[in-house]
Amino acid sequence: MLPDLSADLCARLRDAFLTAGYTADGVVAALGSQAHAALGRGEPEPARRASRDAGDLGTLIRLFLLGDIEPEQAVRAALGPVDLADAVANEVLTADGRAGLDIRPYGENWWVVADLDADQRGGAVPEDHVLGVGHASVNLARATARRPVGTLLDVGTGCGVQALHASTHASRITATDLSDRALALARGTFLLNELDVELLAGPWFEPVAGRRFDQIVCNPPFVVGPARVDYTYRDSGLAGDSASALVIGRMPELLAEGGVGQLLASWLHREGEDWAERVTSWLPPGVDAWFVQRDVADPVLYVGTWLRDAGIDPRSAEGREKASAWLDWFDDNHVEGVGFGYVTLRRADVADPEIVCEDLRHAYDDPLGPESSRWLDNVAWLRAHGDELASTRFTVPSSVVLEEVSSPGDEGWEPVVRRLHRMDGPGWQHEIDEPTARLLAGCRGALPLSDLLALLEVVYDGIDTEAALPIVRELVLHGMLVPA
Repeated sequence: MLPDLSADLCARLRDAFLTAGYTADGVVAALGSQAHAALGRGEPEPARRASRDAGDLGTLIRLFLLGDIEPEQAVRAALGPVDLADAVANEVLTADGRAGLDIRPYGENWWVVADLDADQRGGAVPEDHVLGVGHASVNLARATARRPVGTLLDVGTGCGVQALHASTHASRITATDLSDRALALARGTFLLNELDVELLAGPWFEPVAGRRFDQIVCNPPFVVGPARVDYTYRDSGLAGDSASALVIGRMPELLAEGGVGQLLASWLHREGEDWAERVTSWLPPGVDAWFVQRDVADPVLYVGTWLRDAGIDPRSAEGREKASAWLDWFDDNHVEGVGFGYVTLRRADVADPEIVCEDLRHAYDDPLGPESSRWLDNVAWLRAHGDELASTRFTVPSSVVLEEVSSPGDEGWEPVVRRLHRMDGPGWQHEIDEPTARLLAGCRGALPLSDLLALLEVVYDGIDTEAALPIVRELVLHGMLVPA
């Protein structure tokens, strides 16, 4: 039986949370930065100690964030208008005074409703487990463009976290999921946050067949391996990386002209195969696409990570059996690694779409969402002005610096490497030669590119200035050169 997080129950919970100060800001204020950081690392005791003098807020922190058993009188006082029998009947609480669901503050003073994880449960999660806010969902939220749109579709909404973020910039939101339990908990998330979201049940894009959206986000069940479903939140029932291929191939059908789709995806690195050729083969015609690879996992490490994610000890009989079948599948399919990253798609309906695959495995701090918007803008600008690069005046942003590495030689220091760094965004880097460095030094918005190239021809006799245009184009895509 599914929990019924009714409008009345969620309204009462919201009132209790606001009264107690059980919000993202309120929890940090009550715990202090050190105890809050420790809680994020899975170290609950500092938060438990810090919450002792926090009254009703402390009770809610220990109940929902620490998984403690709280006295009925304290729970009744903290939840105020909530009927405890109703809360127990619908899994918000258990009969012995524990939290039955993971309900926690998140982001801009939202709340998210999800299932208890393996640590909170003290064992493996069930097949229909609804994942809470994890690294993957946070990373997708940070990588999503946040420009105002009319309609947005969240495919595989889970606990509803992507739709929460969408509420900051989308007028109308539709969320789908295959799991009835996920839809029930997502409904609770939306009611708690007083959001009007259209919820539809069904697999992949079937619930919205024939419709078009200005933006689509998707955190699909992208775990790769044998064709099975151990857990609906991560396993698609499709072999290998077929789930990512399906979403990338079909998402553009549901985008309005110029609409943008963004998702997390995984892809196989197979012996003798280029990963970029693999993922671009999934694209339909007329779609701009930006594939950003953030990591490549060793198959052995990959299997162990996902077993532990579900609360399965790799040393147990179950863990050994699952690991063996998984690794056999990787061996049989000549898998050398598993790539993971972000995909941005735009329905461009053009004959020559821009398709770029690149590695971005170094650390950076800024969210990727603004950069994805900038990349789409730069593609559009190049499409409109690509034939006019030579007559364009460019500037180098102040966030771009030139690093030079030199080694000692017979006549002093001799440059070995010249590397451009963009110090903001994802921190792009480009190695360049001396003529390109001179060209960029002249890009101050005063002279068109053609004049600067003519000057270089004088200084460097025989230089092929036409070869500079592809470099300029790439630097424009990465925001390292901008039209004046």
